[in-house]
Amino acid sequence: MKSPLLSLPGAVPAEGRDEGVAAHYGDLFREQRALADGTGFVDLSHRGVVTVTGDDRLSWLHLLLTQHVSDLPAGQATEALILTAHGHVEHAMYLVDDGETTWMHVEPGTQDDLLAYLESMKFFYRVETADRTEDIAVVHLPAGSIADVPEGAVVRETSHGRDLFLPRAALESYAAAHGPAAGILAYEALRVEAHRPRLGFETDHRTIPHELGWIGSAVHLQKGCYRGQETVARVQNLGKPPRRLVFLHLDGSDVLLPGPGTPVRLAADGEEGRQLGFVTTSARHHELGPIALALVKRNVPVDAELVAGNTAAAQEVVVEP
Repeated sequence: MKSPLLSLPGAVPAEGRDEGVAAHYGDLFREQRALADGTGFVDLSHRGVVTVTGDDRLSWLHLLLTQHVSDLPAGQATEALILTAHGHVEHAMYLVDDGETTWMHVEPGTQDDLLAYLESMKFFYRVETADRTEDIAVVHLPAGSIADVPEGAVVRETSHGRDLFLPRAALESYAAAHGPAAGILAYEALRVEAHRPRLGFETDHRTIPHELGWIGSAVHLQKGCYRGQETVARVQNLGKPPRRLVFLHLDGSDVLLPGPGTPVRLAADGEEGRQLGFVTTSARHHELGPIALALVKRNVPVDAELVAGNTAAAQEVVVEP
């Protein structure tokens, strides 16, 4: 989905998984500061939007998701995962129920596979699923925003801000009334600062929820069975995940940021040392400078000085070893 807001002054299109919205509107750090101050909005209209309706929607989703949603109150936001049979992360969903419909937004391009799985699991339950991506756009308001919410919009409110499900036809008029717009790079920098993982960025085909700190926020440990639960319970009760998410403060003297997949090694071993992990997301932050998230082996000492490629990196613990 290509956003009409790419026509705004200064808009530079994003690339890769975030293609379809603006990377920035001409001033990355100004846009970050605006979001940090609780002003402006972020166009997330490239994200997939899926709805579930029907009397059994919450009890049915409760059987499929890692989160406890059978009694989810109307208006309360939550997030959830769908795992493979071996406990690897397959989908990440950001949900809210309005009393009649469960709304969720997902990573761009993943909604078709998600819907195919949901449809295959309907059986005799009174539920209907729908892809609403073509007619509904997601807009993010930062924490502290006092912007009004248009009548009829569905709101998903969290500690990080509010996600609005707006009619796509109203996106341009909303932008005109609630600017300034901030690009996806500003949003991503604040996400990295907050240590929040993202499907397809911090995950690969081997990722289990424990590695990224999703236990609690997206995985409920006291709910009934769901696909992959055995792995979750076994790692939680009997073992440790093989990898852990870390936050990196990067050396600011380098012109280029280490991109996703850049090897992480011990600084003492240099570029020829054994690879201990890899960068998942890097960003330039308006206060912290260059920062990144990375996945490293669980047994990497928490006080070890690291290098990402040839860039010095000081780690902060996100997931305890």
